Amino acid sequence: MRELSILKPLVRLEQVAALDPVVRNVQKVVLSLLKPRAVEDVLHGVPAGHPLHPALILLPAGSWIGAAVLDLVPGTERAARVLVAAGVLGAAPAIAAGWADWARSGREQQRVGIVHAVANETAWTLYAASWLARRTGREGLGKALGFTAFGLVGFGGYLGGHLGYRQAVGANHAEGVLTRFPEGWHPLGALVDLPDGAAARYDVAGEGLFVLRRGHDVHVLADVSTHMGETLHDGVLGETKRGTATVETTRGSVFEVESGEVVHGPATAPAIRFETRAAGGLVEVRLHRP
Repeated sequence: MRELSILKPLVRLEQVAALDPVVRNVQKVVLSLLKPRAVEDVLHGVPAGHPLHPALILLPAGSWIGAAVLDLVPGTERAARVLVAAGVLGAAPAIAAGWADWARSGREQQRVGIVHAVANETAWTLYAASWLARRTGREGLGKALGFTAFGLVGFGGYLGGHLGYRQAVGANHAEGVLTRFPEGWHPLGALVDLPDGAAARYDVAGEGLFVLRRGHDVHVLADVSTHMGETLHDGVLGETKRGTATVETTRGSVFEVESGEVVHGPATAPAIRFETRAAGGLVEVRLHRP
């Protein structure tokens, strides 16, 4: 079945460069507010191991769906008003998490995301006005505002689906390495030929690998970030407080090189790690499978 033609202008939002000035200005504001870094990590969902925003939207979306149903049933005005209020209050953390993810995504995702945010936050404003109208006895106005907002939530939800499923915001962009890389040990190169203290990229079995040698220790990760697929070998090297090496990608994700674990988001899944061994001066690698 072919995609509905009415949807094509919506999915083409990612190519609308005219949105870029707005995107750049809003991104600066959002990044300036996302401090300290630990707060941003929570909003991305680093402690949870996957993005937090999709889970947080369940409360406002569910509440507003319930309110829309009850608005069609006589005698349920009070219950509908409670659900509208629950959605308005519950949307706050979802909005914050959404902006955090948006600020660290790619330009094409940000173009769609800015329209997604405008639709949803206009809906939030209308729902707040709907609650006020209901609270003061203007049920008809409250319902009209609620159904208008519900339509915007549906439109915003469609764009959210496009962001998540077609543009893969929040998805693990490195997962395919686990299925592509062949089993067993594979030669990487002579230990003495690996640059000491500097990151490098090597291709092994058709897969790009991030390699960092520190003396006799060689650490290897898949050369692809789990966040948006950025390469790791051209990232910025650093250290944790424990002295272990880290690498920071262009979009701000920080991975511990030895373990692949996420130090800072927006990445929520750890980098794909490889085991290493040296035999006769030759370093070999094997995909680490937990």
